[in-house]
Amino acid sequence: MIDIKEIFAGNIKKIRRKKGLTQEKLAEKAGMSLQYLALLELARKFPSGEMLERLATALEIETYELLAVASSANNELELLRNDIICEVKTLNESLAKNITDEVINAIKQTLSDECKK
Repeated sequence: MIDIKEIFAGNIKKIRRKKGLTQEKLAEKAGMSLQYLALLELARKFPSGEMLERLATALEIETYELLAVASSANNELELLRNDIICEVKTLNESLAKNITDEVINAIKQTLSDECKK
C-alpha cells in the first residue's frame, strides 16, 4: 500500500535538494518553521492544502508534483547525487567563511603589528 506521507516526504526532500535549497531557506520561503519542515521531510506530519500550495509556490512547482509517485528507477541515485551536491555547497560556504575570517584576522594582526612599530 502506498503511504502518501512517505511519498510526500521523499518528493519534498528530492525537489528541495534539486533546487539547491537548504531546509532553512525553504522553510523561510514557505513561511513555516524549520522544525515543521523537518517533520514533513521525516513523514511525521502531513501539510494542509494551504501549506501544500505554499510549499509548491516556494519550490516553483505545481502542487501535484509534491504528491506524485516516482516512476524512475534512478530516483535513489538522483536523491543521493543531490544530497552530495547540497552537502558540498554547505561545506564550501562554511570553508569560505572560515577562510574569510582567517584572512580578516591575519590582516588585523598585521595592521596591529604595524601600528606598534
